[in-house]
Amino acid sequence: QVQLVESGGGLVQSGGSLRLSCAASGRTFSTYVMGWFRQAPGKERVFVATISWTGGRTYYADSVKGRFIISRDNAKSTVYLQMNSLKPEDAAVYYCAARLYGTSLVANEYEFWGQGTQVTVSS
Repeated sequence: QVQLVESGGGLVQSGGSLRLSCAASGRTFSTYVMGWFRQAPGKERVFVATISWTGGRTYYADSVKGRFIISRDNAKSTVYLQMNSLKPEDAAVYYCAARLYGTSLVANEYEFWGQGTQVTVSS
């Protein structure tokens, strides 16, 4: 079991930056693949980024590639999502998630989820 708590969301102007954090507790953090997903009102939860156990492999949704960076600090049991050049369409509730077996872009393959943090982007 792992518990996940996101933070760092808020209101930002278009073109601005935010850094989301997801702190984990429970089972050894370094054994989990971590992912970020987002869900806008009335829409499905969609993949944003994922990072392997060691941080050596990362994958991004095409919509955020080149603007967002996922990273992790296993010593702090924390995964980050640096979001740059934010656009109004990036506004959503952002969730971090954890799974044990390999990177995945599919939400229902993640076993553990945080409560989400709201990101609002004003135009």
